[in-house]
Amino acid sequence: MPVEISEQQIRTLDLAPLQPWASLDPAALVQRAGSLELNFDWPQAAEDPRELSEIAELRLWSLRADAEYPWLPLVLERGSGQLTRHGAMLLPHQFSRTEGIRFAPEALELWMTHRLFGLDAWARSHNLGIRQGLTQMAAVLGFELDAQFWVGLPPV
Repeated sequence: MPVEISEQQIRTLDLAPLQPWASLDPAALVQRAGSLELNFDWPQAAEDPRELSEIAELRLWSLRADAEYPWLPLVLERGSGQLTRHGAMLLPHQFSRTEGIRFAPEALELWMTHRLFGLDAWARSHNLGIRQGLTQMAAVLGFELDAQFWVGLPPV
């Protein structure tokens, strides 16, 4: 499900394009996991070699969206790189021609662990079990969970 984000919305940190998603109840958000596509309408000169995640204005908009809507990584599309691009907007990373994007390991571990704990607590507060989906979400970003990760946390 594509959502268009205009240059003006980016410049003013306007999250209105996400409002239809924000108005969904938690169960509906979980049902739509992995389906949201964010399309940034940002002018970029043909000779500008930067990736979208290297543009400060897009990173700032993404940081705000991630802070306001902590469930955002859960619903971002995964197969075409939407979730990975979102991670790149938030985390230090490098691009490799052979390996693609490589996140700074410590930054990825901290952000992903924080996000997993937060989303798990959010889901449990709504009687939703999403741990398998969270594990898959983490794997898309190259973060493999130890089998014992969920042990010790309150059950779903």
